[in-house]
Amino acid sequence: MRNYNALLKEIMDTGVDRVGRNGTTRGLFTRALRFKMSDGFPATTTKKLAFRSVATELFWFMSGSNDNKVLKRLGCEIWTANAEADYWKPKAKFDGDLGRVYGVQWRKWQKPDGSVVDQLAQVIEKIKKDPNDRRLVVTAWNPGEIDQMALPPCHMIFQFFVTNGKLSLHMFQRSCDTFLGVPFNIASYALMLHLVAQMTNLVADELILTLGDVHIYHDHFDAVTEQLSREPFPLPTLWLDPKIKSLADIDVSKFQTPEDISTIVKLVDYQFHPAIKAKMAV
Repeated sequence: MRNYNALLKEIMDTGVDRVGRNGTTRGLFTRALRFKMSDGFPATTTKKLAFRSVATELFWFMSGSNDNKVLKRLGCEIWTANAEADYWKPKAKFDGDLGRVYGVQWRKWQKPDGSVVDQLAQVIEKIKKDPNDRRLVVTAWNPGEIDQMALPPCHMIFQFFVTNGKLSLHMFQRSCDTFLGVPFNIASYALMLHLVAQMTNLVADELILTLGDVHIYHDHFDAVTEQLSREPFPLPTLWLDPKIKSLADIDVSKFQTPEDISTIVKLVDYQFHPAIKAKMAV
């Protein structure tokens, strides 16, 4: 994760200050981060990563859910501010509704004829049957439904690549809260890579992230300075329940408590510095 810390420092040292929709940021345009899974699981060690929340949210995405009550039942509050935002609540169809966000687009993309496309399930089947396919792509950016989302997708599109029995994953993210959000995104897509690799009998190889508008909120400057003063620990390893073989095995409707998530996925030998709290901009 030294490359992530280097990105934080580069933004602080050379970024441009801009006033945006929800605060003043210092940012750069377009950087890439690469992580080999053989080096360890890319969890931040210079501050504690809330890994169970990462896993819970990803399972929620991969289940196609848009119900914040499911996340809250599983101890994950990261979407609550969006669900309760003044700009969104008048549009919500039920308590906890987040609209046609990530998971809905991944699993229930609406076609003009009223039918739906399960992008994620289709891609997993393609990886099994035709691993050389160059269309192993899932997108959450649906211009026709942006106004039906509590938050337009930041991580917009991802693509898988198979070679020599190994699976890699590339994700493009348009907007990147580098202190709070990006560590979450790195871990989330690394976990997805491992999950899909296990579902397709492949070895998880490399995660690549292309980050568009990479920024740090001015309100986070002190927190970033604290993080950069810390020496990283060795990376942990990921344990997945070997019984996970399909999307049905991580369906969030099966889990009732936060502890249920920890029974099928966890980090091993995770050393970390204390958490650094900062407010999420909504």
